[in-house]
Amino acid sequence: MPAALYSREVRTWDERVPSPAAPCPACSSPVTRPELAFEGLAGAVMVCASCGHGFANPMPPPETIRSFYPPAYYGAFGAKFGSSVEAAVRLVAARHVRFLSRRVPAEGRILDVGCGRGVVLAALADRGFEVHGFEQSETAVRGVDPRAKIRIGERLADAAYPAQSFDQVLVWHVLEHLADPAETLGEIRRILRPDGHLVVAVPNFGSLQARWAGPDWFHLDPPRHLHHFTVPALELMLADAGFRLESQHHFSLRQNPFGWVQSALNRWSTLPRNALYVMLQRNGHGPDADLDPRARRFLRLAYLLGMPVGLALAVAAALLRRGATVHVVARPV
Repeated sequence: MPAALYSREVRTWDERVPSPAAPCPACSSPVTRPELAFEGLAGAVMVCASCGHGFANPMPPPETIRSFYPPAYYGAFGAKFGSSVEAAVRLVAARHVRFLSRRVPAEGRILDVGCGRGVVLAALADRGFEVHGFEQSETAVRGVDPRAKIRIGERLADAAYPAQSFDQVLVWHVLEHLADPAETLGEIRRILRPDGHLVVAVPNFGSLQARWAGPDWFHLDPPRHLHHFTVPALELMLADAGFRLESQHHFSLRQNPFGWVQSALNRWSTLPRNALYVMLQRNGHGPDADLDPRARRFLRLAYLLGMPVGLALAVAAALLRRGATVHVVARPV
């Protein structure tokens, strides 16, 4: 049910409750502390005192992680939002493709790891690229453009792609969902061509938005986000996998302004967590959203008035290189 998917409680960890120790998976520092607790996730979100990386401890088993992604999470038949929002999402994706494709040779091969509904793959195919997608769930890829070649598996290695077979690999807001992101980065290093590029996007746990919102931060997405990356942590994990950072970017028109609006609503309103996000989804207009007409009117007004403010804050945070999300371009060493 949509509301249940996004309204999970997040609270600051009660320091009186003991939590098992665990080293940081990004920098191996043994100095980590429990900071957050997520409804539906046993244990704590630990935060590294050295690089700031956050991670679930203990890490849920695979069958538990799969339960976090019921069919409703992916939307109906390849469309997750209402028609107007869906059109905006696809327009932003089409513009975003200009950034992604400028490093890829004509008719190059591109792999999208965690391709979901394939919005980006369709736009890349329109530009003449050979597009491939990898997903863990067959439900997720319903409605994917038929030009995309899709493989399904538990781990990227299960797809058995040949070595050095792609000019570019995209991991767009997927790495934070994985129990072992280092393993996936290592496999990407194997299948990426020596002159290829890796593009990774993650929520920025060290951003101004995350620090301001705390447990109310929209991009925490409990309990699906198992890792919470800072830029230093992401750089370390990429270096360990055999990549060097080429550039980093702190602005996302699709992600960052809305994050300010929804985080503010989570912090200040009495409505369920992420209620605006639920309402904007295609299935958010049904009874599952559990919003009365007055609440819907309030959320629409908050959206209309809040997005210009959110955009200004997102631009300011990007200029300070502390955007709510960050995407980086890396090359094999």
